[in-house]
Amino acid sequence: MIDYIPVFGQSDFVMNRLSTKDRAQIVRCLAEGSSIRTTVRITEFSKNTVAKLLLDMAVVCANYQDESFRDLKCRRLQLDETWSFCYAKQKNVPAVSSVNYYSR
Repeated sequence: MIDYIPVFGQSDFVMNRLSTKDRAQIVRCLAEGSSIRTTVRITEFSKNTVAKLLLDMAVVCANYQDESFRDLKCRRLQLDETWSFCYAKQKNVPAVSSVNYYSR
């Protein structure tokens, strides 16, 4: 995870750090679809702590995907979750020609 560097200029400034077990507990809750407030109630960490860890996770995941998901030879993609997330229903998508895209 990303470590924060104190900007206060105090050499004796010590920041509380989450253990790997605590981070895993928060990540598990968020990955299961729990909201930030629910994660706060379950884990008993502050909302700011959960939000900062979520932001750190987002940066790390974006970097990982940017480096790893290159030049993939995908023949078929399943985007079911994307359909519901962006409110695009099948009836609103224009019909494509009768070309069989799966045979490419």
